Amino acid sequence: MNAASKFTGFTLGLAAVFGIALAVGAALGPQPSESAHDSKGHEAMGEELPAGLMASENGYTLRLDTPQTTAAPNVALRFRILYRDGASVTSYVRSHDKDLHLIVVRRDMAAFQHVHPVLDQAGTWSVPLDLTRAGDYRVFADFTPDGGKNLTLGADLRVAGNYDAQALPAPSTTAQVGAYTVALNGTVTPGQASKVVLSVSRDGKPVTDLQPYLGAYGHLVALRAADLAYLHVHPEGSPGDGVTPAGPGITFYVDAPSAGDYRLFLDFQHEGVVRTAEFTLSAAGSAPVPAAEPAGHGH
Repeated sequence: MNAASKFTGFTLGLAAVFGIALAVGAALGPQPSESAHDSKGHEAMGEELPAGLMASENGYTLRLDTPQTTAAPNVALRFRILYRDGASVTSYVRSHDKDLHLIVVRRDMAAFQHVHPVLDQAGTWSVPLDLTRAGDYRVFADFTPDGGKNLTLGADLRVAGNYDAQALPAPSTTAQVGAYTVALNGTVTPGQASKVVLSVSRDGKPVTDLQPYLGAYGHLVALRAADLAYLHVHPEGSPGDGVTPAGPGITFYVDAPSAGDYRLFLDFQHEGVVRTAEFTLSAAGSAPVPAAEPAGHGH
């Protein structure tokens, strides 16, 4: 066989292989990239990805208008929740007295805010934030779109300035907030709803007249220290049900997806002021456990 014939045969063979590859690719459809990854792959493997790790899920996307800003005490944050087609979501189901809960935490968890933005008619949310401490932040939007299920989407916010990175505080069963002391009782076991009781006292005396805040006597946010996975925490009882006391203890059920350290932020209201107690908690266990299907926000 001469050189021309060999070249022609090689070309035809390569074309045949390439044609098969195209046919297989067409049959399988486009392969998702890492950036396009969503929870469907985990569901197919029988695993539920913890909340807050993705900006997009179930066809909804959290989009910050300005993902980078400069450190300042009063920074306007604007963002939208988008449908798959890029249109802004304008209709929500109210949960715990609000249409959307926004959690903003610095990645070392040395700065935390739980705020409630205002929605305009075009579907843009806006809220002022205290970003005096520079660093990388994670923004969590916890909401239920009208006709959909509860979602917690996360996006990164970079705040330029001098970054004073802090180590994670050691685990502790008490937290001090001014004259108030909050004691934590309970053990968190990965893979199951673990009962945790947070008891509030002031100047050594139990507080028995806590005021409702967001439909409960307390609101608890829990974040996994390793990656800031957002845990869905469920309070027990509700104000006015004739059973749930107004303190000193507030009972929650915490679903930890894996062993490791978690940061807990408890918002409680007394005498018209909302205060935040912060804890580091270690979940016992030896291996990651798939998280359960998340229920509605604080449900």
